[in-house]
Amino acid sequence: MTGGLLAAAFLVAPVAAQAPELAMLDTLTRGSWTLTLREEGTSEQICVRTGREFIQLRHRQPGCEQFVVRDEANVVTVQYTCRGNGYGRTTIRKEGNALVQIRSEGIRAGAPFSIEGEARRTGSC
Repeated sequence: MTGGLLAAAFLVAPVAAQAPELAMLDTLTRGSWTLTLREEGTSEQICVRTGREFIQLRHRQPGCEQFVVRDEANVVTVQYTCRGNGYGRTTIRKEGNALVQIRSEGIRAGAPFSIEGEARRTGSC
């Protein structure tokens, strides 16, 4: 009887398939996007291949550790650490496949940064 209870404790029940992490970013239209920063009034071009290019706007180097804080159909938040160069936290809110709102803040090269802006697809890369 004890063996049966022990075996029952280790039964594995089927689990529903989970959506891929940060799936919202995969729905963004690929191509050239213009990011317009609200406070600075400046803009920059970003070639979007996966949507993940928006996560580390002030830390473009590879190899940063990322932790997904929020992962919903229209909003994602990712916190990341880039050893030796700081960290950040970025929230991306999707308004359409070619329009997102972005907020990112953190520390880069020992100095704080905070940016808020809108990115729109403007063409192909």
